[in-house]
Amino acid sequence: MAIRIELTQSGPTTTEAAIRSHRTLIDRPEAKGGADLGPMGGELLLASLGGCFASNLFAAAKAREVSLEGVVITVEGELGEAPQRFASVAMRVSGGGVDRDHLDKLVTIADRACIVANTLRNAVALTVLVS
Repeated sequence: MAIRIELTQSGPTTTEAAIRSHRTLIDRPEAKGGADLGPMGGELLLASLGGCFASNLFAAAKAREVSLEGVVITVEGELGEAPQRFASVAMRVSGGGVDRDHLDKLVTIADRACIVANTLRNAVALTVLVS
């Protein structure tokens, strides 16, 4: 099974990503020469990690009939040297309205199930083709 996303240029520095029935603009901030019409790709990578993790956390809680409320997930990427990349990424989970032991167990389950976290932790074969 593969997941396919199509991105189309929609402005001088802006791309629109078509994801199922959703549309997301990707751009650079004005300080980096963009129009700031959307987040940068690196910001979306961090958001993807947090969103993937959150959906797995909520699914794990639901499967165990645990009610989570007020969960906050903060994802921070530390920029590295050349080549431009994130050298490290840290994710913090807080809230939830459950005791620490329950939250720790759910976090472990979500971490193991998150496709984005698993991809970032393991080498991925990345190919860029021109057609």
